[in-house]
Amino acid sequence: MNFSNKTSVYIRSTLVCPRCKLKLSSRANYYVCKNEACKEKYPIINGTPILINEENSLFEIQDFIKGNSTTIENKSNSGILKKSISKLIPKISANIKGDLNFKKFIKLIQPNNEVKNILVIGGESTGQGMKQFNGINGISLVETDVSMGSRTMLVCDCHDIPFSDNTFDGVVVQAVLEHVVDPYRCVEEIHRVLKSDGIVYSETPFMQQVHMGRYDFTRFTHLGHRRLFRNFLEIDSGAVCGPGMALAWSFQYFLLSFTESKKIRTVVILFSSVVSFFLKYFDYYLVNKKCALDSASGFYFLGEKSKKKLTDKELIRSYKGCVK
Repeated sequence: MNFSNKTSVYIRSTLVCPRCKLKLSSRANYYVCKNEACKEKYPIINGTPILINEENSLFEIQDFIKGNSTTIENKSNSGILKKSISKLIPKISANIKGDLNFKKFIKLIQPNNEVKNILVIGGESTGQGMKQFNGINGISLVETDVSMGSRTMLVCDCHDIPFSDNTFDGVVVQAVLEHVVDPYRCVEEIHRVLKSDGIVYSETPFMQQVHMGRYDFTRFTHLGHRRLFRNFLEIDSGAVCGPGMALAWSFQYFLLSFTESKKIRTVVILFSSVVSFFLKYFDYYLVNKKCALDSASGFYFLGEKSKKKLTDKELIRSYKGCVK
């Protein structure tokens, strides 16, 4: 996706070097840092800038120059049969609150005659609820990821977001922060690039097994997720995926623990999905229950950038679960 064609002059003017956070100059096929002490160069591949600070990232610019898969396997590397089988397997996942939460997010952003710029971190694929943005005038999405994809406008690592301070009206970071080595640094970066009244929406897993293999590091309780965003005023938070989904994931991974064979694991995934996919439907009843906060598969946080920091004493007083 061509970054220059899909973004405004304003957004392009806010690009900074991910290493030193100073302005970039645009060339025909690369960006270069204007800082004489830095002078880092960043390639543009098929219209997609690769703005990664290799000192703080798990990824290297050469990965993208060579077309290597990073966190997500390149779609071109997946066979037709594999794709077809995947579509036939019942899904055990159910994001119960995503659609509603994004409606709230859009209402808070208040798109009007002035364009609202939303940074999407992990935007290689469309997340649950993101379709709410379709057809809304006054909202411009800047979709970024550490994987190349049909929706990736810019490759960057959220440990070093390559935009100036106070650039965005909103940030969406959905099912991403479990995959970064330092989620606190990433949230600090989100806070930095948001405008003073900017809105953030985040989702992270709690009761879910390893996914994305080696790029899976952290899980958050409801309070753990809240502490991550301690520099934000909470607007809303809670379970987004319930205990039913958590149970289905546990059953599937229990069975997968018995074998390393790829063929057998494929059969196990099909079998466990068929016999347990119905569990997610219990979550439509459970997701808003108080005790679900102790056993949910994942949580969401919707908040506004704040100058006040939530203290840890305030944090523990906000516990809403049932475990004593």
